[in-house]
Amino acid sequence: MAIRAKSYKYVTSVRWTGEKKGMMTIAGKPPVEVATPPEFKGHEGIWSPEDLYVASVNSCIMTTFLAFAGRAGIAFEGYESEAEGVLEFVDGKFLFTTITVRPRIVLRPGEDRARAEEILHKAEAQCLISNSIRTKVTLEPAFA
Repeated sequence: MAIRAKSYKYVTSVRWTGEKKGMMTIAGKPPVEVATPPEFKGHEGIWSPEDLYVASVNSCIMTTFLAFAGRAGIAFEGYESEAEGVLEFVDGKFLFTTITVRPRIVLRPGEDRARAEEILHKAEAQCLISNSIRTKVTLEPAFA
């Protein structure tokens, strides 16, 4: 795969909308309401930075797997994934200590499960979000 550029920029904006809520925007995409999570006296039912952090790892591993599986010719019929981030108070501050990603991949009949799992682990190792954070990321895949 040829890399077209060595550097990319992603510009987002947030605007406080009252209470412990705001609106996150990026040009050309739908806005996302964000808020402090309920655990920190925030709001139920609104995406929090903590949700987005864990979701970023989860979605990055999926999209990286999709790219690698496509190039490798891995035939699959489904991909679903749950990710669980553990936020802990360590050395006087909160930080995510682990994120466990649990992809469930439905392979087409006759597909090589070991090869698909190898591609999945390669995707996690090459996921730009996983590579950009200090949090330990662990895969617990299931194949059908």
